[in-house]
Amino acid sequence: MIGTWIAIGVLALAAFGVAWLVAGEGRRVWTLIASALVFALAGYAWQGSPDLPASPRSAKVEVSPTSESLIDLRRSFYNIEGIMPARFVVTADAFSRRGKHRDAAGLLRNGVHENSEDGEAWLALALALAEQTKGRVTPPVEYAFERARAASPGNPAPSYFRGIVSMRGGALGEAREFWAQAVEDAPEGARGRDYVAAQLERLDGVIRVLGERAMEERPPMQGAPGMQPPGSQPQMGPAQPGQEPTR
Repeated sequence: MIGTWIAIGVLALAAFGVAWLVAGEGRRVWTLIASALVFALAGYAWQGSPDLPASPRSAKVEVSPTSESLIDLRRSFYNIEGIMPARFVVTADAFSRRGKHRDAAGLLRNGVHENSEDGEAWLALALALAEQTKGRVTPPVEYAFERARAASPGNPAPSYFRGIVSMRGGALGEAREFWAQAVEDAPEGARGRDYVAAQLERLDGVIRVLGERAMEERPPMQGAPGMQPPGSQPQMGPAQPGQEPTR
């Protein structure tokens, strides 16, 4: 497992290096690459998931919140030994893995109707609805996230995944707020808290790099017309015939 983590670290660093070279002149492209790299780290950093068998995937810049790896990640926040998720969640996940998010949302609505205190079902519903809206946070999506938080006190998962939805739309600052809230609301030792804290630290690094790049790309400020730099001598005006030079 250590070897796998080293490999992931090397690949991530290489990706950042290539991104810096390729996107050096385009801040928007750099932002997309940075967001995609944060997503990539998110899919691998929970309890040995880097050691899961690999399967072919199509390369995508935008990572779906209900992609297979993130469904497994969501399960990790709620996974308690000997306790399976509700049958609606299990079946809905199978639909979401195949891209049938509308069917998944329909099943999950039945699930939360049967048990309104099932935090994982509410969270899965929020993500399935977000898929239907292509990542747009509509009132039903926000409501499902709020119900997931209310039904999962001390669990950082709802705020963490709400941040992923924000990140998917390019709102890194908003994503950071949700991740910070997830860490703050979860007690010490809570399942997933350390993981979210580590992801928050990585995101802060990405935001810091983007800020530095933005400052580098900002054109230098020019003085206002007619203004002289501090400490400089006034310019001599052109002399007219029979007149002294003006100051």
